[in-house]
Amino acid sequence: MKEVRTRFFQLGKDFSLENAPGFGPLTLAYEVCGELSPERDNAILLFHALSGSQHAAGTNPSVPGVGSLWQQECRTGWWHPFIGPNKPIDTRRFCVICANYLGGCYGSTGPRSRNPRTGKPYGGSFPWITANDIVDSQVRLLDHLGIDRLHAVIGPSLGGMLALNLAVRHPRRTRTVIPVAAAMEVSLLQRIHNFEQIRAIEEDPDFRGGDYSGRRRPDQGLSLARMISHKTFVSLRSMAVRARREIVEKPPVRSRRYRISHPVESYLLHQAKKFVRRFDANTYLRILGLWQNFDLVRDAGARGPAAVFRPCRKQRFLVFSIDSDVCFYPEDQENLVRRLQAARVYCRHITVHSPKGHDAFLLEPGLFAPYLSYTLEEKW
Repeated sequence: MKEVRTRFFQLGKDFSLENAPGFGPLTLAYEVCGELSPERDNAILLFHALSGSQHAAGTNPSVPGVGSLWQQECRTGWWHPFIGPNKPIDTRRFCVICANYLGGCYGSTGPRSRNPRTGKPYGGSFPWITANDIVDSQVRLLDHLGIDRLHAVIGPSLGGMLALNLAVRHPRRTRTVIPVAAAMEVSLLQRIHNFEQIRAIEEDPDFRGGDYSGRRRPDQGLSLARMISHKTFVSLRSMAVRARREIVEKPPVRSRRYRISHPVESYLLHQAKKFVRRFDANTYLRILGLWQNFDLVRDAGARGPAAVFRPCRKQRFLVFSIDSDVCFYPEDQENLVRRLQAARVYCRHITVHSPKGHDAFLLEPGLFAPYLSYTLEEKW
């Protein structure tokens, strides 16, 4: 497996966050898989999901400044089965760029970063990030790399929403747009689940308004948040299969705590404990806040949903649905496709049939590979 190293890009003093003008300095952590062509016309920008990172493919043993959050499971790229020679995104032909979001905890400037004025982490004082901040910072990165127009922009889950933001706000910057299990708006059920997670973290006594220490972190709140979200990422059928492999943990008989009585409970606890070792609560809140406030029509300055995709008529879209997805239901993609068609934008809609739910985009590359490869290689 090829080793990849994280690179760092300073955004510059002229880059401004929407909710905190003048805040900085700001750094993006990013990785590159493959080689840019002499014409720089083979680049694919990849937006990661909620808890992803810049490390999409290959192996990366460590990232400067990330410390213990870079757990063993982080060291193999989160989309490694999709990216590489002879894979759906073939790095013999394409160059894949993926950056950790501003507000992140894997090398980009975020709440864990040191405030140069105080020498302490920003913590709760770190500003709330918007979709426009994420996209515009990565457009700056493309400028830095000399990439005027992308061959494609791809994003699964929340990353797909950011890919849509780039498509409508910077239509000349890409020719192909591939949202995977994503949507053009936040559903009511997502708002409820996200709000439950936000409150779980903020109500943890160790949260302290975001100014917690390395020794006493809001792990209970973050753990509960992850359990709330996890049931939307994995189908119930898949969860039941996985849970049979977990050991049921029970407190002593005389304990007044609830006694775990089913493998699925143990499974959820196990997943939550793994997650808190590799992620930061403040970062989780910032990205959930971005998701809650996502508004494609507003951010594009469009007059309404019917107008938002009009700038995209020189692009083509490949929209993926997952039939068992209960995070971004297939109806979300159907609505997106209707809007694209109404705006006379070329669109291909593929429904992947998988029992594994939303996480199928991570677990079953073979279901996506033929359509992804064909679209990326197609001449038009």
